[in-house]
Amino acid sequence: MEELLERIEAGYDASPRSRATTEEVGPLTLFLSRVGWPYYARPRLGLTDPIAPADVVRVRDRQRELGVPEAFEWVHEVTPSLLAAAEAAGLTVHRYPLMALGDRTLLSDVVQGSSAAPEGVTVRVLPPGDPAARDVRRAIHAAFSEEEPTDAAPDDPGARDPDFVDSNPSRFVGAFLDGRAVGGGSSMPTGRVAELAGIGVIPSARRRGIGAALTAALVADAHDRGCDLLYLSADEGAEGVYASVGFRPVATACIAEPPEPQAVPGGAEPV
Repeated sequence: MEELLERIEAGYDASPRSRATTEEVGPLTLFLSRVGWPYYARPRLGLTDPIAPADVVRVRDRQRELGVPEAFEWVHEVTPSLLAAAEAAGLTVHRYPLMALGDRTLLSDVVQGSSAAPEGVTVRVLPPGDPAARDVRRAIHAAFSEEEPTDAAPDDPGARDPDFVDSNPSRFVGAFLDGRAVGGGSSMPTGRVAELAGIGVIPSARRRGIGAALTAALVADAHDRGCDLLYLSADEGAEGVYASVGFRPVATACIAEPPEPQAVPGGAEPV
């Protein structure tokens, strides 16, 4: 288990770096987005010393100075001291199951069955520049907002940057019901490890198995790209969906922020 968490921790540290710069603020690394959605602060990779409330305050001061969200993410079993430090610094901490899939037999089973999708539903990987990507991102946004897609849904600015699109290692998968985008998700491979995140299905298309089909497609694609360990964080409502694909709880993913608004981690998916 310790080796598995070390690999996941390295993946968490590596995955934002293709689209972010970093600042080291005491024992924490502050990720600053270069393009697209904002990031957060995480414990410095390999940190063994405990984190104090004053360390969290220093990062919050820097985040406010830069005008970025006061957000922190970490794995509790790797950095247990950050929980009390974040709460003492006035932040609200949300806990989510951290789930992983690394068993080679299970991976093979998921890959072999990944072509299956509910009747009337198409699930496919979106290559860079795919015109359907915008509708898929809108569907994901609507899923997290608990509403149906609209033209007013915000888009990822990074998706409009050709240089970023060409160099971005992340991969989107979309779900289409009768030709209409109803959900999607993404993976971010770093070496042989990949994080799955942002898996969502719009409310009117749920409970058809689309969330599981999206997850399986992301697993198969990451496996084809050489990954042998995949992980995600999920709220309790989605935990069963990922368990049905083969993911198992291995630790606790935490996100801390000011008391309002409520937080949803990158992989806590409404499915």
